[in-house]
Formats: sequence, C-alpha cells, structure tokens
Amino acid sequence: MGASFRKYLVAGLLVWLPLAITIWVLAQVLDVVNGVFGSLLAALALVMPGSFREAILGLHHVPGLGLVILAGGLLATGVFVANIFGQWLLTQWDRLMSHIPIVKSIYSSVKQVSDTLFSSSGNAFREAVLVQYPRAGSWTIAFVTGTPSGEVACHLEDEHVSLYVPTTPNPTSGFFLIVPRADVKPLHMTVDEALKYIISMGTVAPLPHAGDPVAVAADAARNQPG
Repeated sequence: MGASFRKYLVAGLLVWLPLAITIWVLAQVLDVVNGVFGSLLAALALVMPGSFREAILGLHHVPGLGLVILAGGLLATGVFVANIFGQWLLTQWDRLMSHIPIVKSIYSSVKQVSDTLFSSSGNAFREAVLVQYPRAGSWTIAFVTGTPSGEVACHLEDEHVSLYVPTTPNPTSGFFLIVPRADVKPLHMTVDEALKYIISMGTVAPLPHAGDPVAVAADAARNQPG
C-alpha cells in the first residue's frame, strides 16, 4: 500500500511540477513588466491634466495590458530600426550613451553581450561541448560563446575557446572558462537538448544523432541483449 501511494504521488508530481515552475517563472516576468508599466503610467499621469489622470492610472488595473503594450512597443521599435532612418537614429543614440560617464560602461557591456547572444550571425550558444571540469577526469556540458580576443588572446598559445558552464538545475548561473580547443569534445546534440540534459540533472538524455557514429555505436552496444 505504501509503495503504491508513493508511486502515484511521484507520478502526480511529475505531471504538475513542470507546469508549476513554468507558471512561477511567467508570474515573475509579469510582475516585473507590470511594475515597469505602472511606473510609466505614474510618470505620465504627473504631466497630464486632472481629467485624464484618473483614467490613465486606471489602466494599471487592466490585467495583461502592460504585457500587450510592451510587446507592441518592442515590435514597433523593431520595425522602426529596420529602416535607414531608424538605423541612423540608433547609431546616434549609441554614440550619446557611450559619452555618459558610468552609464557608458554598463550600456556598452550589456549591448555587446546582447548583440552577441541574439545576433543571427553570431556563434554564441550554438555549440554544445564536453569539457573536463572542475578537475581532470570529471566531465560536464558547456556552451561555446566564442574565442578569446584582445589582451587575453595575446597571452594564450594555440587555439582556445570561450566556454559557459551552466549550473544545474538553474542554467542561468554558471562559470566562464577559457580552454584549449583540443581539450573540448564537440557534441552533436542541439543546444535545446543539452539544456534539457543539464536542467534534468542528466535524467533526460537526448537520443544519439546519426551524425555521431561513436554515440550511435555505444548506444547500440548498451541495448544488445546480454
């Protein structure tokens, strides 16, 4: 009786836990969006006549309106900067931000990271590899974020790669490593498959890809009857 109860309890947990975590993450994001939206409405209400002030502040209580306006604003901004005038204006804005003390350090760093991660022509987080970490003989999955450059590259011999080693089950934190290219083993799994493997702490392993004969042969050997 006890074993059956535990079995059904775990089965129910496996059904509801992913949904609960997804809802919790979305709720956190919505809280941030609504907070920013509320601050913008409050600032707008200060400069509007009294007859419009209550109507503007009342918009804050409309469920989901902040998220809709945010999505619309991002879409409109993307359309605007896609043309020549928008590109020119964006260049002037970047130039202005790069001349403000303190702000320029934060803005330029965040912009470089976002341009690298979200650019369709970039290579960041497009390759999963195996690397020995935190000691020799202990392997973990990492993501290639690029190659060392500048002063760092001047002190390195041979070819090196920059890696991001995520933690589990929260892959948003991790460690930055620079290792020789020869010390990493490329994986044929996609980045999504690698993330699932990491988040699940190794319990959800991706199937071997046809392009990886070593993994296919090893999987076939494991599945042979003894």
